[in-house]
Amino acid sequence: MVKIGVAGLGKMGISHFSIVNSHPQTQVDVCDSSRTVLDVLGRYTGARVWRDYDAMLEEAGHDAVIVATPSRLHGPMVRKALERGLHVFCEKPFCLDWREAEELAALAAEKGLVNQVGYHYRYVGAFREMKRLVEAGAIGTVTHVLAEAYGPVVLKPKGTTWRTDRVEGGGCLYDYAAHPVNLINWCFGLPAHVSGSVLGAIFSADTDDEVYSTFAYDGGPSVHLSVNWSDESYRKMSTKLTLTGTGGRITADRQEIQAYLRAPVPGLEGYDAGWNVKYTTELTPAVRFYLRGEEYSAQIDDFVDAVRDGTPRSPNGFAGAAETDRTLARIVDDAARAPVAAPVAAPSPRRGQRRGWFGRRAAR
Repeated sequence: MVKIGVAGLGKMGISHFSIVNSHPQTQVDVCDSSRTVLDVLGRYTGARVWRDYDAMLEEAGHDAVIVATPSRLHGPMVRKALERGLHVFCEKPFCLDWREAEELAALAAEKGLVNQVGYHYRYVGAFREMKRLVEAGAIGTVTHVLAEAYGPVVLKPKGTTWRTDRVEGGGCLYDYAAHPVNLINWCFGLPAHVSGSVLGAIFSADTDDEVYSTFAYDGGPSVHLSVNWSDESYRKMSTKLTLTGTGGRITADRQEIQAYLRAPVPGLEGYDAGWNVKYTTELTPAVRFYLRGEEYSAQIDDFVDAVRDGTPRSPNGFAGAAETDRTLARIVDDAARAPVAAPVAAPSPRRGQRRGWFGRRAAR
């Protein structure tokens, strides 16, 4: 039995709790600052509940933790778990400071601990097939990539939430653009150059609502990044990569992959010259528990299996997530140099006085 603590019970934390709680080989506890949420979960699921993260780490006897709190809390909470010898799954973005991300990746490697970040698109069948085709040379040398993400998150001026506060969550760049950037890193690594970056505000007062940037790779493709979370023409988040190569073209999103090959590739079965279409449903293995998409259960199941067996099996380790954090930081730095970039709001004094999550110990 793998004992896991889930810290943070917002949208993603509740999703992770549901998946872990349904797993036949886990025992799960929860930690959050909301007494109401804890009362409901404690009453109807039987999970032990905590309001103090440090107390949970010290007293619960866990093998691993899932950190799903606001982004600014990820680094300190992950570090505390690693220092206690616990395996860690952390929601994305990993850290708002890439240096901290690299330090945590090194610490996890030094201690031999399973480490994973919730970039769930790496578990989507169409994106996995995209990477496989690129590595097989299906479209020859990739010369250009268009990476896009659009959705209706911020559609009017409103009070600040942690997601739309640059200091708390990192804004559209870290919340939305992180997904396509992570897929780019997965396929091509860290870009050599970042230029033409724009962090634009549409409705938000404190952060960016749209992100545009261009990456260059030495001897590799050019990449154009286009992201907007204030786009009501989309019903929900839509992430898509279009890759152009010397031998064809690939488009992949959550639903399908379309591949146009100028010629068949030896050893690549199921793909002919011309257009080929495969759907995520045929590319994705069935999972034992479905919630929002197979990829969410698949990534948690990988984490649980890795903790149980002591053998990491995820494509989403801390090192890869740190690479994404570093790429995002380069976009911030480049946008700050560009005259068209939106100003980056500095933290106000009141933010430093905010009460932290998990500051009180629960009676159990």
